[in-house]
Amino acid sequence: MNILDRVAQMRAAGRDVISLCAGEPSGGAPRAVSEQAARIHASGLALTYTSALGIHELRTAIAGHYRRWYGLEVAPEEVAVTTGSSGGFLLAFLSAFNAGDRVALARPGYPAYRNILRALGCEVVEIDCGPEVRYQPTPELLDAAAAAQGPLTGLVLASPANPTGTMVSRSELAALTAWCAERGVRLVSDEIYHGITYPADPAEPDARGTCAWELDRTGVVISSFSKYWGMTGWRLGWALMPADLAPAIEALAGNVALCPPAPAQLAALAAFGEESYEQADAAVAAFAEVRAVLLQNLDRLQWGTAAPADGAFYLYADLGDQLSGFADSADYCRALLEEEGVALVPGADFDAVNGTRSVRLSFAAGAEAVAAAVERIIRFQEKRARKG
Repeated sequence: MNILDRVAQMRAAGRDVISLCAGEPSGGAPRAVSEQAARIHASGLALTYTSALGIHELRTAIAGHYRRWYGLEVAPEEVAVTTGSSGGFLLAFLSAFNAGDRVALARPGYPAYRNILRALGCEVVEIDCGPEVRYQPTPELLDAAAAAQGPLTGLVLASPANPTGTMVSRSELAALTAWCAERGVRLVSDEIYHGITYPADPAEPDARGTCAWELDRTGVVISSFSKYWGMTGWRLGWALMPADLAPAIEALAGNVALCPPAPAQLAALAAFGEESYEQADAAVAAFAEVRAVLLQNLDRLQWGTAAPADGAFYLYADLGDQLSGFADSADYCRALLEEEGVALVPGADFDAVNGTRSVRLSFAAGAEAVAAAVERIIRFQEKRARKG
């Protein structure tokens, strides 16, 4: 966020800055959603509080989405509409865990998981997941963590993950869900990037990602309108609630936020129309093209090990020899921003141990921005090498 503040200052001063920081698509909501929102506001409809878990029509539509994508039968009553996935995580963690519970996370990983859990008094157990396990936890790593730090109460799993974009396969997810079931560990599955994936065969059954509820319904599934549908600012997500947590989640939802945003809920019904799915898929196809160009340029960037980016819209990479002359990746990012006007995210927020050598680059900004940024980064590194 400090980098984004600096980007805003530089742009206000007239600098040409390419920001590859934001974890959001640049295209915005599907046209039908925006048109529906305009009609809602023009109608003069009183936008009052809704049910704490969202309007029934939207919960039903989300259930239909699971039938469409996964062939999975979900009852509307099992769906909780939330204020973004962030609201879903808060409700899931509050309902599933008590202060002092040990909850495992992959490192590198999305920092809000650990920050919310620690704020709630949970003990965060970070699992060091490097390239040898494709940056994802395994039953063996979880066993080692439990042996070293004590029995676990929960596991937060993201597939595709932020910042790495890596995914677990169906068999890997099955092994993790079985591990959790055998030990009474609650799984919280972050699936907000489902649909933004780059399979070798788009027709394969799990091309969009495997839903944890296809294998076991004792965990909590979190998803969102923010990524696949590009609706970040609408602040709308959802959770699939296991039966034993549903009463607690409903009670907490009414106290934490009263209800999700009413206009966003009404407009989001249009996200499940054919036109909206087509537009979202077109955006994913555009991400895939940019990803391909970026991966083709990795040799020119001369960075170190990079995650394969199976999904989402990030490249997470060790800077390798390019870190020479810099204190850490944050120092590299500051210099790159000031000298060449390119904003990347240093890796320390995602991994306090090894992330000081890494950066995250978002390719959601589009082909033109990413291509120009790559040339600026190469120029920056070449100038530094000549000085060095």
